[in-house]
Amino acid sequence: MSFPLLTATAALPAIGAVATAAVPAARRTAAKWLALLFSLATLALAVAIMVRFDPDGDRYQLTESHSWIAEFGVRYDLGVDGIAVALIALTALLIPFIVLAGWHDADPLETGSKRWRPTQGFFALILAVEAMVILSFEATDVFLFYIFFEAMLIPMYFLIGGFGDRAHEHGEEAASTQRSYAAVKFLLYNLAGGLIMLAAVIGLYVVAGSFSLPEIAEARASGELSMVTSTERWLFLGFFFAFAVKAPLWPLHTWLPNAMGEATAPVAVLITAVVDKVGTFAMLRFCLGLFPEASKWATPAILVLALISIVYGALLAVGQRDIKRLVAYASISHFGFIIMGIFAMTSQGQSGATLYMVNHGISTAALMLVAGFLISRRGSRLIADYGGVQKVAPVLAGTFLIGGLATLSLPGLAPFVSEFLVLVGTYTRYPVVGIIATFGIVLAALYTLVLYQRTMTGPVKPEVSAMPDLRVRELVVVAPLVVLLIFLGVYPKPVTDIVNPAVEQTMSDVQKKDPQPEVEAAK
Repeated sequence: MSFPLLTATAALPAIGAVATAAVPAARRTAAKWLALLFSLATLALAVAIMVRFDPDGDRYQLTESHSWIAEFGVRYDLGVDGIAVALIALTALLIPFIVLAGWHDADPLETGSKRWRPTQGFFALILAVEAMVILSFEATDVFLFYIFFEAMLIPMYFLIGGFGDRAHEHGEEAASTQRSYAAVKFLLYNLAGGLIMLAAVIGLYVVAGSFSLPEIAEARASGELSMVTSTERWLFLGFFFAFAVKAPLWPLHTWLPNAMGEATAPVAVLITAVVDKVGTFAMLRFCLGLFPEASKWATPAILVLALISIVYGALLAVGQRDIKRLVAYASISHFGFIIMGIFAMTSQGQSGATLYMVNHGISTAALMLVAGFLISRRGSRLIADYGGVQKVAPVLAGTFLIGGLATLSLPGLAPFVSEFLVLVGTYTRYPVVGIIATFGIVLAALYTLVLYQRTMTGPVKPEVSAMPDLRVRELVVVAPLVVLLIFLGVYPKPVTDIVNPAVEQTMSDVQKKDPQPEVEAAK
């Protein structure tokens, strides 16, 4: 029997969560190092998955299959395609940086305030989320996926509500109220989507007689399973609604600015760079894989919603006074690009969307974590409270600029490649949609450069005159992310080689081919 690599990769952070939570309260530093050690070990296993994965091999590799709830046909089935491998690698890569960036975020306040949960709980919850996200990427049994898709909401709820940002303009009591509101809103929105999805999961089992994604796909391809058009559309909508909440897609997005604004910067990165990717990943794996005809039927409406997300999110980002909420609305705009690429139904669009998931995770992590370091120094999230930071903390300002330029998809940085592929892939099939979407790029340049100008340039405000530059721990967090942004911006081939074969299989599921160019290329 071969080593269960997929199970081990998800089990390791779960074990780490239990071990970290069990550390005595007086050993806070030991809990931090233990969490970091487990996150690095998980990263090593994720690298092993990438090494063992063959992009030109079977669609689902490193598979594991065990009977679980036989009476209901539920199995513990795991397997990864190229898209899942890339997102598992992203998750495992970001968690050590999240742990390091949040090193002091759960420390007790000097005033003796008891509103902070134990440090061990903070890091244990982060590892628990990592385990559930990785299992969501690995699950090929629909019911198994659903369980972890929903279970990750619980640790996220406590991370948002119990360990929120200490920087609040109206004091600690108002901050506590806002955190509670944001956590409850996050939970209710996602639970509502999950309950609708549960009904669709049950309906799928009634129709298909199985929860196994490969079995259902094979039965559909062979003609053994044929869904009534109306049934397929209703089931598709049940799945898509849950994924659109998680992604998030307009108008189901309103929980995200609250959650990211009130969470600590590392937890905000966990939300938008890791957890939300499960939604867009699931659109590719489950919506297109299980309901190809319904996916094509819903495409025009979804593209309209994606366009609204792109423009609406960017417009609201321009008008934000709060740094973290600005990044949140920018992420809504970026998720619009990802969803647009998925439902453009072209290989360029879907390859770009998958690459966008990876690149957005890295760029958002870089920008938000540096913003978190900035906020922790000044004690304020308001843009107006800063000015002239680049004169007193040039390294902090420089890394903030690189994160911002990556957010606006500057050529030479990783997001540019993915955004370009999404726009090209969309334009070849839906030219009007592609043209309108480019306004999101213009607005991204506006909100990013205005943010940098107002916080980093101009006269040095007295409140920031003594601000220290990035410390060693903070440089260890930011520097690798900056290097990755540049490396993948110049040479994205390592990621595209992994995801492209999986994208071709997804295109085959929906029986779509790329549009032929109107003018043949010169030979």
